[in-house]
Amino acid sequence: MDHRTLLGVELPIIQAPMAGVQDSELALAVAAAGGLGSLPCAMLSAEQLQAELSRLQDHPQKDSPQRFNINFFCHQPPKPDPAKEQQWRQLLQPYFAELNLDINTIAAGPQRLPFSHAIADILEPYQPTIISFHFGLPAADLLARVKSWGSTVLASATTVKEALWLQAHGADAIIAQGLEAGGHRGMFLNQDLSEQMGSFALLPQIVAAVTLPVIAAGGIADAKGVKTALDLGAIAAQIGSAYLLCPEAKTSTLHRAALSSDRVQHTAVTNLLSGRPARGIVNRLISELGPINTKAPEFPLAATAISALRLQAESQGLDHFSPLWCGQNASGCQTISATDLTLWLATNV
Repeated sequence: MDHRTLLGVELPIIQAPMAGVQDSELALAVAAAGGLGSLPCAMLSAEQLQAELSRLQDHPQKDSPQRFNINFFCHQPPKPDPAKEQQWRQLLQPYFAELNLDINTIAAGPQRLPFSHAIADILEPYQPTIISFHFGLPAADLLARVKSWGSTVLASATTVKEALWLQAHGADAIIAQGLEAGGHRGMFLNQDLSEQMGSFALLPQIVAAVTLPVIAAGGIADAKGVKTALDLGAIAAQIGSAYLLCPEAKTSTLHRAALSSDRVQHTAVTNLLSGRPARGIVNRLISELGPINTKAPEFPLAATAISALRLQAESQGLDHFSPLWCGQNASGCQTISATDLTLWLATNV
């Protein structure tokens, strides 16, 4: 099976869903080139999700309907742990004092909700052709509901064991996410970072282990990288960081500045910003407390206190507490349209 059969797109390029730095505008630009645009939905309210799905559906189409990847998290929400939260706030108290913030009056940050029947109720009228999941798969009854729409289900694996689990539990294709990838690790069987592999070590092992189509992700930033992934058995390459400087991305001014500086050469996998391992450009918070700190509450609870610090610091032009998500290879970042970037990435295919 190739990318045309599985994904219904002309080019073997998937724009990675990147919550917080994009909306449907980026997905539409990628689709216009013949790639698969993605819409990250884990941080959208019901109203926002409805609006974004409508934008994708209502967009003028050419010879055939454009297809999109609608992406969700499927983590288990943690139970609040007051003792852990207190320990976390004590660790962060010096930063709150420095920014003249009262740590006892912080408001909740953006929610990261797992896929649910309530979300499926919103999706069902749209009958999305492709849905992807991060952090495993939803419960069997929920997954069966998605499949009843005829949707193709993609899911991220960061180890061979995870790929085999996804194959056994109903995924239609596997995204092999190498350790180089920016943003949240899709790991779900455990949180042991020592088991994580680089993309071109992981990809051929997953291809050999499963019978499902495999998509490569992590550290792919140019046409040569795409061709290498295809030569190693992937049917497509999923690319995120290279799109961050495109005008259609909602990447913040501070984030764009970091991506355009020498700092982009130093990234780390950290749990400080959300509670789960995720790769971003090293900033003050990561340098001083991390990158991995056992005092951080479980995902997504760590983000509440961090969001308050982030907003205050960013108002002063500082990215000390900002999630500057980025992979290890940002060499493909270009300030060109996402449509042109997608065509460039597919030069050798």
